[in-house]
Amino acid sequence: MIEHLLIIGSDVARTTPMALINNTISRRTQLISDKAVEVEEQIERLEEDIRKLKIEFDVYFNGGTKKAPHQARAALEARSNRLNGNRDLSFAQRFKLNNLISRYTSYRELWRRKLKAKGEEIY
Repeated sequence: MIEHLLIIGSDVARTTPMALINNTISRRTQLISDKAVEVEEQIERLEEDIRKLKIEFDVYFNGGTKKAPHQARAALEARSNRLNGNRDLSFAQRFKLNNLISRYTSYRELWRRKLKAKGEEIY
């Protein structure tokens, strides 16, 4: 059996090629799961930001603020476009993201109509 020496600090450990392969596979699996968790967090953050933007527009249309939250809307669209371009999404993540984008599109059209009625259509 072939053995490889792996130097860890001042310790020398003997490993077989199979152990090295298993270690590499476990690191790759960990990286993939870390990316999946990161994407899940981004999708959850997007959902929260859509909810907050809806509240900001509701406050604006009810006269609570004088300026529409166009910068927040542009930032949200940029983030959703970046997430939508990610090709590493699982089917479940893609489904949830598409639902969020559909909900946001409905809100955006509603806001556009209300802004047009006020005479403030910008986008």
